[in-house]
Amino acid sequence: MVTRISHSPAETQSIGEAWGREAQSGLVIGLCGELGAGKTQLVKGLAQGLGITARVQSPTFALVNIYAGGRLRLFHLDLYRLDTPEQVFAAGLQEYLEPEGVTVIEWAERLGKTRNPKSEIRRAEREGPRAEGGAEVWRPQWRRAQIEPGAPPSGGSTLNYLRGRWRWAEIEAVSETERRIIYEDFGD
Repeated sequence: MVTRISHSPAETQSIGEAWGREAQSGLVIGLCGELGAGKTQLVKGLAQGLGITARVQSPTFALVNIYAGGRLRLFHLDLYRLDTPEQVFAAGLQEYLEPEGVTVIEWAERLGKTRNPKSEIRRAEREGPRAEGGAEVWRPQWRRAQIEPGAPPSGGSTLNYLRGRWRWAEIEAVSETERRIIYEDFGD
C-alpha cells in the first residue's frame, strides 16, 4: 500500500499522469473519495500520461466517457448515480471491467456493498496487512467467485465478478488544496 500527499490540483494531476505513463492494457483503477476530493483531476492526468489530448470531463450523467487517440483507450466510468451492484450490472458496465485499454471508475466503492474499502484501507494502515480487519481480508473478495459473462452478480456484489489487474485508490481531502492518495495494486 502506498500513500502520497498532493499539495495542489496540479500535483494530483501529475500523479495521475505518472500512472498513465506506466499503465498497461487491461488495468482497472477504482477511485474512492468524497465530492471534490480530486478524482476527476487524477483522471485528467491519467489521460495525459496515456497521450490523450481530448478534454476529460466527469461522466456523471453519461456513466461512461471513452477517450481514444492515446497509447491506450481510456474508459472513464462514474458510478455516483448508481446505488447498488445490481444497478451497475443492469447499466451494462461490466464489459469495462476487463478493458482493452485502461478503465478508471469514480465512486468504485459502489461496485460492492459487503465492505467499505475506504474504511478497510484505513484499518489496514493502522493494523497492518495481517490484521483481521485489514486489506488481506477484503481483497480476496474481488476474486472469490467467478460468474459467467452476462449473468447478474450473485450475493449482492459485483466484486465477485472482478478479475485482472487492479489499482484501488482512495483520495481524501486533508485541507482545501492538500490530498492524501492511498493506493494498492493487486490481481493478475
